[in-house]
Amino acid sequence: MAEETLTETPPPIRHWPALDLTGTDFDPVLAELMEEGPVTRIQLPNGEGWAWLVTRYDDVRTVANDPRFSREAVMGRQVTRLAPHFIPDRGAVGFLDPPDHTRLRRSVAAAFTAKGVERIRDRARALLDELVDEMLQDGPPADLTSAVLSPFPIAVICELMGVPAADRHAMHTWTQLILSSAHGKEVSEKAKREMSAYFSDLVGLRENSTAEDVTSLLGAAVGRGEVTLEEAVGLAVLLQIGGEAVTNNSGQMFHLLLSRPELAERLRCEPGIRPRAIDELLRYIPHRNAVGLSRIALEDVEIAGARIRAGDVVYVSYLAANRDPDVFPDPEDIDFSRSPNPHVAFGFGPHYCPGGMLARLESELLVDALLDRVPGLRLAVPPNQVPFRKGALIRGPESLPVAW
Repeated sequence: MAEETLTETPPPIRHWPALDLTGTDFDPVLAELMEEGPVTRIQLPNGEGWAWLVTRYDDVRTVANDPRFSREAVMGRQVTRLAPHFIPDRGAVGFLDPPDHTRLRRSVAAAFTAKGVERIRDRARALLDELVDEMLQDGPPADLTSAVLSPFPIAVICELMGVPAADRHAMHTWTQLILSSAHGKEVSEKAKREMSAYFSDLVGLRENSTAEDVTSLLGAAVGRGEVTLEEAVGLAVLLQIGGEAVTNNSGQMFHLLLSRPELAERLRCEPGIRPRAIDELLRYIPHRNAVGLSRIALEDVEIAGARIRAGDVVYVSYLAANRDPDVFPDPEDIDFSRSPNPHVAFGFGPHYCPGGMLARLESELLVDALLDRVPGLRLAVPPNQVPFRKGALIRGPESLPVAW
């Protein structure tokens, strides 16, 4: 019977356009794909061919953690993909498999442990307080994105990376160009080359450093011969870019909280539930468009009755997994008391986002500062008039007009 299941006609190939969605609207194409089955086939706007899409929670975790599905094997192939460009270069951690992937991540692990993240908590809170002070001093109305939600994560990731404050603006500009498909492949890749050259110089200067920031850790690892300079630069670029994702994630978070003031009010009145509430918001918020990086099946594998053959391209959807009703009862509801909440907003397996703990810290500091220090905070325009970024790989508001 199992053999009969495996030899069924494969599902049709569905075109998945890059939709510019607003708010926390769930992608309607992804919703349809989830309804059609746990494993479907898709074609994205760029690249060539088609790919399998895995959406059920258990299957997503299986693929993300199974060495039979390789990131490294993607290199050199024109797979169907959302972006017109690949963000990582060959040898970068995003396209490595263990053991090389493990070796490279180990070089910076100390910066992203609970202890490493706590090391910058006080500095991060002070940076945030300065930004909120300036916003309050300027008075309403304000753009929460440009006043706080954008400069704060930039300052924090630069602090963690060891990037001097004078270079934050350049980092932000490069990151925005890399993360957008709106400017075309050439502009994105030029920004990527410029950021890589910057980190090549910075890491090279720190080969004998004993500091705890990321570029110093990478410089020391290069100096010891544990990683190459090319690998260190690739990882630094990926971490720097990932650090700015908090801008868009927190933009969506505050757009949601201010669009549903009863949620914000509950968090004001019950500060003890904030960590759990943030986890629920991370589960619920569709933080990216479509899907991220693909994998290649190294051998024939069965997933949920589908025969995925060696060489096939496979994507997982963490957004879909976070809405799996078998794991999250009433997944369309925001439930601040949800427990357990094993969401995969930061991924799963070897490529689990190293900055997950840092993102949680920043989200907690933002919620504390903005809800406690600006008790009358509200949207200055109707929720559906908040402009959201177009052509962005990571979803978020272009600006967030607020008053108080």
